[in-house]
Amino acid sequence: MDSLDLQVLAQARDWFNAGHKVWLVTVIETWGSAPRPPGALLCLRGDGLVAGSVSGGCVEDDLIDRLRHGERVATPSLIAYGVTKEEAARFGLPCGGNLRLVQEPLQSVAWIDDILARTARHELVARRMSLATGAVTVESASRGDVFAFDGQQLVALFGPRWRLLIIGAGQLSRAVAQMALALDFEVICCDPREEYNLTWDVPGTTFSKAMPDDLVLELQLDPHSAVVAVTHDPKLDDLVLLEALKSPAFYIGALGSRGNTAKRRERLELFDLTPAEIDRLHGPIGLDIGAKTPAEIAVAIVAEIVSVKNGVLLKQKKEGSAIPAGRLQAQS
Repeated sequence: MDSLDLQVLAQARDWFNAGHKVWLVTVIETWGSAPRPPGALLCLRGDGLVAGSVSGGCVEDDLIDRLRHGERVATPSLIAYGVTKEEAARFGLPCGGNLRLVQEPLQSVAWIDDILARTARHELVARRMSLATGAVTVESASRGDVFAFDGQQLVALFGPRWRLLIIGAGQLSRAVAQMALALDFEVICCDPREEYNLTWDVPGTTFSKAMPDDLVLELQLDPHSAVVAVTHDPKLDDLVLLEALKSPAFYIGALGSRGNTAKRRERLELFDLTPAEIDRLHGPIGLDIGAKTPAEIAVAIVAEIVSVKNGVLLKQKKEGSAIPAGRLQAQS
């Protein structure tokens, strides 16, 4: 789920409540280099205004053109783009990309109100829409669920599928939290130290004064969870690592220099952790981008989390990318 999609739903609700005809368009399937993933949303107003996106722009233009020429579907219907090479080029779908969409008239906004209220409480919910009738229901979902369309029903997820636990409530933690929120993570900050927890003020996050290891056990970290330990206090950082490294969390990182990281690994070896579990630790934390300030370090940390989440090999540049002249001179 993308936070943009929640904004699209909110806009669709507002237009509907203002008396406009509204249609929702959902990406259901892509092939090749389609620019938006399945589940991406766009809403169309009766006069041609749009919110959200399903492509790079040309598909949106065609949808608006269809609407203005009287194509106003009364029931959910399928639309395909990029079936031929020429059509793919016309609609900005490179490399023969293809796109399938469902377009549906908005008949009620009660389900939108439900989704917006529940996601505001950090709940993960699924919207189930019947292609035959257009009927919509909203139900609870789990982190392992994914967008689905079987030709009869569309199931789209809304809410934070990914969760980030930050240990430490300092300046760096604030920057990491704000970036993670922008990426649709549910963010939880934990710091039992009173001099830090009294000043945590990042809207949209959850704060805990529990001991980090207790909180890890309480949260029951899953493969959609990440943990970042940045207190600079081994008593707290090591506590959370002892439990987190045994969990299925997809990312676990701790702040510290190479020397401090080596010492941390030596300490972890004294406990009931296997070498494989200790090797899961990302330390020093973050990508090597020469970060100096808290904001830059946060960029490095969040970039590494996203890379691991997306299953991308940790590297600084894509293969074949141009190397700036300054770097070439430095390497020569």
